[in-house]
Parts: sequence; C-alpha cells; structure tokens
Amino acid sequence: MIPALLSNYAPADLSFEKGEGAYLIGNDGRRYLDFYAGIAVTSLGHSHPKVVEAIKDQAEKLLHVANLYTIPEQKILAQKLVDNTFADAVYFCNSGAEANECGLKMIRKYFSANGQPERFRVIGFNDSFHGRTLATIAAAGQDKLLEGFGPMVDGYDHVPAGDIEAVKAAITPETAGIIIEPIIGEGGIQVMDPDFLRAVRSLCDEEGLLLMFDEIQTGMGRTGKLFAYEHLDITPDIMSSAKALGNGFPVGACLAVEKVAKCMTVGSHGSTYGGNPLAMSVATAVVDVMTEDGFMDRVARIAGHLKQSLNGVVDRYPTVLEELRGVGLHLGLKCKVENGALIKALEKHGALTAKAGDNVVRLLPPLIIEEQQVNEFVEALEKACEELA
Repeated sequence: MIPALLSNYAPADLSFEKGEGAYLIGNDGRRYLDFYAGIAVTSLGHSHPKVVEAIKDQAEKLLHVANLYTIPEQKILAQKLVDNTFADAVYFCNSGAEANECGLKMIRKYFSANGQPERFRVIGFNDSFHGRTLATIAAAGQDKLLEGFGPMVDGYDHVPAGDIEAVKAAITPETAGIIIEPIIGEGGIQVMDPDFLRAVRSLCDEEGLLLMFDEIQTGMGRTGKLFAYEHLDITPDIMSSAKALGNGFPVGACLAVEKVAKCMTVGSHGSTYGGNPLAMSVATAVVDVMTEDGFMDRVARIAGHLKQSLNGVVDRYPTVLEELRGVGLHLGLKCKVENGALIKALEKHGALTAKAGDNVVRLLPPLIIEEQQVNEFVEALEKACEELA
C-alpha cells in the first residue's frame, strides 16, 4: 500500500505547531530561527498582527464570491499595486505559477490581438524557475523539470543568463517576448547584471518584444525595494507576483502596462478562487505594511548588517564557504562542502535554511528580522562551519 499522501515531496521529519515573528516552534519542542520563510513567503514573519486581523475580520464577513459579481476588495488592492508600480492593471490568481501562466498568455494574446498570431515564442533562461505547470516548466531552462512530462509545450527557447548576444541570436520572426527573473533563485541566487537587464529591455524595444519579469520571489520587499525592477531604472511590460504578497495566504497577481492589459478581454482568462474577498483583504494588509514610510529603508539597513556579518564568516571559513550572493534579503551561500551538510548543521544549531542550485544554501529571512536575530543566525552559522571545516 502506498501512503494516502502523494509522495512528490521528501519532507524532513520535522513539523511545526506555531510561528512567532522570525521563529518556528517545532514538534520536537525546539525554537527555530526561520531563515527560509516558507520559500520567501512569510516575509512579515509568522502571526503578524495586521495579517491575522485581516483574516479574522474578513472571515467573519465573506470568504468567497465568484468573479461573476463585483468584488470591491479587488479594486482596492489593484489600485494600491498600480499606484506603487509601473503597471496600469492587475489580474489576481492563487499562486506564482498561475501568475506566470497569465503573463505568458498575455504575451501571446497581445500579438494575436494586433494581427501577428505567428509571434508566440518566448525566450527564457537556463537554470530559471517559473512554476510547475506544463507551460511554466517549458519556460524554465531546466531539463529536470521536464523529465516525465514530455513532449514540452511548444513556444519556448532558452539561452544562458547574462549573454545578450545569445539573446539576440535566439530572436526569430516568431519571437514575442522574453521572461526573466531579476535574480535566478532556484538556480542558485544568480544576480542578473543590471547592465544585462537594461540591454534586454532595449533589445525588446528595438525588436518590438514584450519583456516579462518574474518577481514571484524577488518581489514584495525581498531585495530592499517593493520590486527588484526598481533598482534598474527600467520597467517590464508584464510582471508576476505571489509568495510574500499574501504572507502565507495563497494569492498571486499579474501586473501589466495598458497596451498589454487591454488585450485581455472578457472571457480571455479567469479563475474560480482568484481575487476572492479573503485573499484580497490579506494581501491588502501586506501591501499596506510594506509601503509604510521607512519600511523598505529598514529592510535595506538590516540586509546590510546581515551581508557584512556573512561576508566575515565566508572569509573565516574558506574551506566551507566560497562566496555570498544576492541582493537585500535574497541571499545565497555558495558552498565548498555539500550544501545539504551545511543545512543539516544549521538546523542542529536552531536555524532553518534550504537548498538552491549550484551547491548554494538559500537565506530568505523574514523582512522584519531584528539585529539580534541576525547575530543569532551568524552565531549558528559559525558553529556549523566550525564543525564542517
């Protein structure tokens, strides 16, 4: 007999009964410093009072109503996102993969609506990650995601990240757009060179292509700005958001400029749960907190302290750690030992992290961490490195 629960994960024998800010309390009775935040999701920490209040208040009024009716909470959140980004319109869904699906459909719909249906191909990048649907695994440049799910959905080409000449060479008369993560997360916290991203934007303008940023992981304050594109002095045409947008409540969003958004006419896309009152109320609370005066400045300050401390550990343990990567609180430690060994050692000392590609340990702490918690993590890292050195 197989387990009742599908065995598509290989979870650690550790569960949690409660979360408080930057900490999780395990079923083993221990208190763990959460430096992974559910894969950059609980960015306001666990049990944030404003998120809890939003859930309670809305749950007592109305959980769900179909998009056949007007949902005022959608309009409120959409306007807040429009006011704080490049976008002119927003579509709401339930996850990052769904947000990316919407964006990829938008690219095709834009060219179809403008009399060029033959332009449907999208260029993606090696080692990227955009979700687990058939279209999003095709958009990502990772063979392991496609294994067992072939044939691959047509319409996607892949090139090495950072190589603008390779991008140019991949463009054909069928090319419609480019999708990219400003920081390739799952692939090992690979920070895209700002000059490369600016060159991609310029290339899209020259070739009449749409540029889509996948900011599911880099967005909602993770890099010290509400969205990572704000560091670059450029804007995409389409952007996906999810993860920290709901701080643990499932919600995603696809943002777009007017020329793209207006092509998504009635019936062109939809979702049963997407944008329901509960999801909108929670996400609105998150956006309100993150757009408060001084919030992002504080994230940048604490990130600077963390990075300075981590660089010191990298310098002191050259046989264990190779380099620190990342921007803001979207960080990775490139290891010389097996990354899983460092993760286990950190867990032993009360700190939770996770793997990424290229033998990297990902560090994605909540944005509300305090200096004392940074010092606590660095102490755990020192102990772990000492044991592995």
